[in-house]
Amino acid sequence: MDNILEKVKEARAGAKKRKFEQTWDFFINLKKIDLKRPENRFNFSFVLPNGSGKQMKVAVFADTITEEAKKHADLVITKQEIESLASHKKKVKNLVDEYDWFFGEVTVMALIGKTLGTVMGPRGKVPKPIPPRTKLEPVIQSAKNSVRILIKDNPVVHVQIGKENMGDESIAANAEAVLQAVKEKLPKGWENIKSAHVKLTMGKPVKINVR
Repeated sequence: MDNILEKVKEARAGAKKRKFEQTWDFFINLKKIDLKRPENRFNFSFVLPNGSGKQMKVAVFADTITEEAKKHADLVITKQEIESLASHKKKVKNLVDEYDWFFGEVTVMALIGKTLGTVMGPRGKVPKPIPPRTKLEPVIQSAKNSVRILIKDNPVVHVQIGKENMGDESIAANAEAVLQAVKEKLPKGWENIKSAHVKLTMGKPVKINVR
């Protein structure tokens, strides 16, 4: 495998300075994998070893834990509000785009699926169920420091692994951790990974050979 740190340094050196803080993008290109088979797709949260440089926004659909959820989540949607959202699909779409992670108290999960599932499902934002007596604070804090690793219809995994102001070593460690996490999810591991690329938002991608 190529030295990822060297590739990160190359990508930074080749990117022009912009008037905004750029994001580090990491792409993993897959091969020899049939994405028509549901078992070959995945959608999971992953805590980057050095963080993403951005705190993700978390929303909670609540029934009996509304007050506790308000202490830790960025948005709390009550059971009554779920039903009213059903007739405002545009509002739901905006909500799904704005928030990174969704959680739902188990008592409202069926209602969420029935009323909002057609919008949230295709976007990979189906809420994670919150079992009874779960301590919300650690769950939500973990989500705020997590990224989504997703593969659906195209054989490419795209993950934002940091901000421009983060050190090269931190970005390289994040990239390697994501690569290992994806490898573990693939049916044939490294055999399913063709290559990877790292880049800043407006920079040119730098290829990483993984074999």
